[in-house]
Amino acid sequence: MKLLLLLLLLLTGTPALAQAPFIIPGVPVVGVTASSGTVAAGTATATLPAFVGRNTYICGFAITSAGSTAAAVVAPTVTGIVGGTMTFAYASVAGVTLSNAPLVVLFTPCMPSANVQQAIVVSLPSLGAGNTAATVNAWGFQ
Repeated sequence: MKLLLLLLLLLTGTPALAQAPFIIPGVPVVGVTASSGTVAAGTATATLPAFVGRNTYICGFAITSAGSTAAAVVAPTVTGIVGGTMTFAYASVAGVTLSNAPLVVLFTPCMPSANVQQAIVVSLPSLGAGNTAATVNAWGFQ
């Protein structure tokens, strides 16, 4: 009976490791964010930087933008992750003063970089002529 109680006590005191990053002793886990800033009629890119000796993890990204002169559908990508490039669809409405629906993607669990010391890049192709504001924001940890 004492052994069973000890085993239960040990199990309840251990951390869940479902999303535990590879830890380098003495180097803390650090949250990272990246933003493209506001981009007009061009490619908007947010890059989570590489870290020496460690994987970078992406936990999510958000794409927001205004409309364009003509409607368009483009293919945003996430590169540098395990399993290869992920491609999404994003639409821009016709009308430069209109707002496009945001694309917000959460990765649960967070996705690791394909290799140690590799950056993760989220990229939105140009939405075309007349587009005055497109942004890409990404977040994760190392």
